Amino acid sequence: MAGGTQCRLYLITPPAIASGFADTLAAALDAGEVAALQIRLKDLDDDALQRAVDLLRPVAQARGVAVLLNDRPDLAVRLGCDGAHVGQEDTPAVVARKVLGDLTLGVTCHDSRHLAMEAGEAGADYVAFGAFFPTGTKQATTVADPETLRWWSEMMELPCVAIGGITAENCAPLVQAGADFLAVVGAVWNHPEGPAAGVRAMNAAIAAA
Repeated sequence: MAGGTQCRLYLITPPAIASGFADTLAAALDAGEVAALQIRLKDLDDDALQRAVDLLRPVAQARGVAVLLNDRPDLAVRLGCDGAHVGQEDTPAVVARKVLGDLTLGVTCHDSRHLAMEAGEAGADYVAFGAFFPTGTKQATTVADPETLRWWSEMMELPCVAIGGITAENCAPLVQAGADFLAVVGAVWNHPEGPAAGVRAMNAAIAAA
């Protein structure tokens, strides 16, 4: 996943997926440009997580969308994902880098420039800052400022992802500040007209910003 002048959409799965979700995902990915899909299913055992990855990974990869597995670089390698995303309380970035080899590594850095620089030194391929807005997906312990994105994008080559409560209505300042990717959950999956409309709305908002 390389950054660039054009900000791109980074989709994260809902906290739990229902039967038929592979079709929902396909419709969402067919609706517009999506750079990556992070499979983030926290409460599954390894067998259930493998079944979910086996179901969703081909849908995304067939559409040229990179598949990243949350927290589990070991399973990401074993299950044919394109990489993994780790948080500060998960596998340390330097360990994840060794496990992943040449695959993509993303690291959650909250609102911390220091953590982001450490992640870069550990071999991360992108850093994620957030939460920028209140989010219903998880308890946000940090509030990030768009100025962090601006500073990072001006100073560093490493791409940055903005995450946390991002919607089509509020994303413009993050795009303008230099985010390479906008990570969304509810803005797509909870869109009143369905996930495909959510992807279209996010891409339109990114383009308009």
